[in-house]
Amino acid sequence: MKPTVALLFSILLTTPYAGAEYSPELATYPSNLYWGDTHLHTQMSGDAYLFGTRLGHDAAYEFAKGRQIKSSSGQAVKLDRPLDFLVIADHANNLGAPYSRGEFADDPAFRGSPLGRLWLEARALSLKDPAIDAETFEGDRLYTVHREGLVSLRHTGFRTAFWRMATAAADRHNEPGKFTALIGYEWTPEGAAHRVVVFRDNAERADRILPFSSFDSRYPEDLWAFLARYETTTGGTAMSIPHNPNLTSGLMFDVVNSHGEPINSAYAKQRARFEPLLEATQNKGDSETHPYLSPEDEFADFETWNGWAGTAPNQDRPKEKIQFEYARSALKNGLSLAAQTGTNPFKFGLIGSTDSHTGLATAAENNNWGKFGRDEPSPDRIHADWPGWQASAAGYAAVWAAENTRESIFDAMQRRETFASTGPRLSLRFFASWAFKEDHVLRPDRARIGYQLGVPMGGDLKRPPQGAVASFMVYASKDPLGANLDRIQIVKGWLEKNGELQEKVFNVAWSEGRRLRRNGTLAGVGNTVDIGQANYTNTIGSAELGTVWQDPEFDRDQHAFYYARVLEIPTPRWTAYDAKHYGLTDLTPEIPMVLQERAYSSPIWYAPPLRTWKRTLANKP
Repeated sequence: MKPTVALLFSILLTTPYAGAEYSPELATYPSNLYWGDTHLHTQMSGDAYLFGTRLGHDAAYEFAKGRQIKSSSGQAVKLDRPLDFLVIADHANNLGAPYSRGEFADDPAFRGSPLGRLWLEARALSLKDPAIDAETFEGDRLYTVHREGLVSLRHTGFRTAFWRMATAAADRHNEPGKFTALIGYEWTPEGAAHRVVVFRDNAERADRILPFSSFDSRYPEDLWAFLARYETTTGGTAMSIPHNPNLTSGLMFDVVNSHGEPINSAYAKQRARFEPLLEATQNKGDSETHPYLSPEDEFADFETWNGWAGTAPNQDRPKEKIQFEYARSALKNGLSLAAQTGTNPFKFGLIGSTDSHTGLATAAENNNWGKFGRDEPSPDRIHADWPGWQASAAGYAAVWAAENTRESIFDAMQRRETFASTGPRLSLRFFASWAFKEDHVLRPDRARIGYQLGVPMGGDLKRPPQGAVASFMVYASKDPLGANLDRIQIVKGWLEKNGELQEKVFNVAWSEGRRLRRNGTLAGVGNTVDIGQANYTNTIGSAELGTVWQDPEFDRDQHAFYYARVLEIPTPRWTAYDAKHYGLTDLTPEIPMVLQERAYSSPIWYAPPLRTWKRTLANKP
């Protein structure tokens, strides 16, 4: 990496300690960056079908592999670059229900097929429910919604057929070394604290179960118990990934369990075991932090959703609930819970994904295909009641892994060696150590040094030598097809000995022409966006940024976490591209036209020695 002025200004020297030598057994390390989406819906999800999606599994996989296809609205669509992996996560509730309505249910050939005969059995079974009648049963709601308490197609044979269609499609499109199709589905309880369940395994093993849905239970503790049974009975491996939590009305990261009881050690261990990741950004906004929670963070208000036009599920919630809906505050609460229970239940890495219900895994501002089939590019989608202009064109999951296989991608996610992107495919590395030197970030083998002398994103910094101070090596390079970088920041959260939780954002590397102010702030990078033409220039910012940074406030007796946040220079938002393409001139000022895309690394945690841990327990909040 060529050193920039930003890098030279921000480097701090870290003193090495005896024994900090290269590890001879480290012959290889995860050197490949893979991009994917862990949260995509097809027409097999009832809500997707209701709102116009007509793409199935094969089309979704082919599109993710880089092939041009026709969208549900008949438009040609293609990614500018293929993805490396994909999880199709159709809702377990009413899985495959669209096949039993419309052009499918009315087709005599379908009704006479093995699947159609299973459907007729399921229909007859459901009609025995006294709460419904034949007229109601033919209504859309029964085949499109996925909330608990509504009629579901619970016929085992029917559900089995559709689950095996999904797993077979994943196996069919999985190409080790080239493209990874991970088997998965969505668990969708009331309250929006949804999870994507992802399997490390092939169809033969995943077919031994049926997806655990919210009709089985609406409590995540029961979902984790199901995953434990799956692993015990099949020898397989699975995880659940909590969705973007910003619309969960305080449910996702509450400090009580599903029954309102304080989180205990058993809960903390089970959650930490099965939920190593969090989806921090997606189509329904960004969940890194909220301006109410981080008032000193000038970049906290990014794609913030408190509700949406026509409905406001979160606008009336008490403000104290907001802390349970965002990644940074959950990471802080996790430190407190770890001090109380001995295990951090919120020890998660960060990824992005789309939650697209179009079958199209797109996350680029200039290639945004919307939330549902009805939201595909048109002159009217900005003005739609929901989601309209509020929808985000985000995000993607980035994974550092050894190879592009199910096993390697899954294992990287499980060890949290991941980062979240709001769309751009920039590169980000983040390491912590007691021994980094100032010039390590300039070395061509800096990644190897990071692994040999420290721990990568998602890891734990342990056993500080006497007098050592935590240091961090972070570096990023721009998306080859995207915008330059504005700055790199390191976000720190920590637990005071009196139980108070704190946070601080440090600017550590930035593009040339600016100096860090005494209060730690930095002047803006500038703005080259021409909104009318929906373009920008890379005449500001840097192609690469990096530094070795030492925490000037490090306290060896405090529990803490650190993660890196990388900001691009300002670029046009998808709304600006739509306005230019369709000649829209009647847009209100509330509609944003510019944004600063970003990426968030998974955190690195530091826990003090056992004796200090016990002192913290004695002072628990």
